[in-house]
Amino acid sequence: MSKKRYKPEEIISKLREFDILIGQGHTVANAIKSIGVSEVTYYRWRQEYGGMTRSQAKRLKDLEQENARLRKAVSDLTLDKLILEEAAKGNF
Repeated sequence: MSKKRYKPEEIISKLREFDILIGQGHTVANAIKSIGVSEVTYYRWRQEYGGMTRSQAKRLKDLEQENARLRKAVSDLTLDKLILEEAAKGNF
């Protein structure tokens, strides 16, 4: 069974829907079931995205992608540097 991947905007919408259901008097368990996720997923989402707006969540994901790209570039350059240092020593 494949898992559904939610976009940050969808997650924030579901968290807001949860808050509305709680405000209407539903229990936590019923509200979580209504938004269609497990209890663990809800609490993980609340920890990561709680209090964010959609634009902030989109910006966060964009920054995480850019950070990953930059980390890869730095690791590639570091590896190249180490190879060149070994070649300069003559230990190949």
